[in-house]
Amino acid sequence: MEKVKRRSALTALGALSLGMTTPGLAKGEVLAEPYKLQKKTLKTDILVVGGGTAGVVAAIQAARAGRKVILVENGSQLGGTTTTGGVAFPGIFFAWGKQVIGGIGWEMVQEAVALNDDTLPDFSIPHGRHHPRHQVRLNGQLYAMLIEEKVIEAGVQIRFYETPTSAVFQKGNWVVQTVGKGTSTEIVANQVIDCTGNAYTASLAGFTLLRESVTQPGTLMFQIGGYDFKSLDLKMIQARYQEEIKKGNLVKADFRNNIVGLLRSAGDNIQHVLGADSTTSETHTKANIDGRMSLLKTLRFLRTLPGCEKTKIIDVQNETGVRETYRIDGHYKITHEDYVTGKVFDDAVSYSYYPIDVHDENGVVPDHLKEGVVPTIPLRALVPKNSRNFLVAGRCLSSDRLANSALRVQASCMGMGQAAGAAAALGSRLNKSPLEVPFADLRKLIEEHGGIVPGSGQKG
Repeated sequence: MEKVKRRSALTALGALSLGMTTPGLAKGEVLAEPYKLQKKTLKTDILVVGGGTAGVVAAIQAARAGRKVILVENGSQLGGTTTTGGVAFPGIFFAWGKQVIGGIGWEMVQEAVALNDDTLPDFSIPHGRHHPRHQVRLNGQLYAMLIEEKVIEAGVQIRFYETPTSAVFQKGNWVVQTVGKGTSTEIVANQVIDCTGNAYTASLAGFTLLRESVTQPGTLMFQIGGYDFKSLDLKMIQARYQEEIKKGNLVKADFRNNIVGLLRSAGDNIQHVLGADSTTSETHTKANIDGRMSLLKTLRFLRTLPGCEKTKIIDVQNETGVRETYRIDGHYKITHEDYVTGKVFDDAVSYSYYPIDVHDENGVVPDHLKEGVVPTIPLRALVPKNSRNFLVAGRCLSSDRLANSALRVQASCMGMGQAAGAAAALGSRLNKSPLEVPFADLRKLIEEHGGIVPGSGQKG
């Protein structure tokens, strides 16, 4: 009898203890099971990794060509440099009065301009030594939404917040493992297009990469205000700035040793973040912190200056934009000589038009192309050596350092993105690697979707 009483008491104590540790549940609430990692396998014709400038166009082109496409992006939105990076002035689409880059990228830019009641530059007026005159100013966040809509309308499956961890070619397909928020996914794809900008997927696949010992600085885009530039004592400001640099409080390379230029432009594409690298989460974290700390320190300095006491940050991007990291070692490496002479390759799939544009700790002095020169991009430069069913598009294409400084810009990346998407679509349809696709068929597909292929007669 005593044992029964004791057992009842222990049971009651257990119930009391449970009641004390169980949260109070409102009507309709239940205790949820611990969140479990979602593991799945997906099959697709084409996997595009990286939803930036090139990746968006590549995905849309492949999907519009009738293929099943998955687009993996480790950020929260599409558009890359144009949107998250804040360089919302893509170019250059026209050279010497003629359009040289069109198609899907140009379609998206035009719609963004129209939807924001903006105006296009007059491309018939030569830009001279001031090429930004032919870049198209956009509302970056509007553009992000518009291109997302176009990707979805094309039937592409978007997977934000995911990044690949391995890429293996087996039995004629790529098996790519990705991880994301609560997800672990195996994606089986016939063709892969690496549009990460860093050749990240190409590296996972084991292909050889190229990189400079010192890379170009990045830029954190921002806008400041709260002062009247015309009323400022610029000599005094420059002198005070140099004093702070000598004391070690400011770094001259951060704003190209040009505080007056910073105030004149009120921000924009003026800052330099040395060593900025977006390849890994650790290096990208450092690039972002370096950019923000530099801006914050400079803001505090500006507010000590007469006439600048009310200087404020109006807008600032979430990420530091990166110009240069890794490039593939492709079947052909575009050289500086190829670029500045406008070499037309037998397998040229798109044009590029921009001055040689290497940034360093002292700033940048663009080296403009000679009149009439329009460089081209061969398909071979988008294909890593020793690869099958694999392409890249964007700044990680195979090229030397000087050529890459011009090829990396947005309009050029849009052109090569469309070419890569078309080549992957045909490769998937014909069960061939991109370099085995009949070039006449590739040219036809690009042109059907508005793209301009060198030698096609569409130029202009």
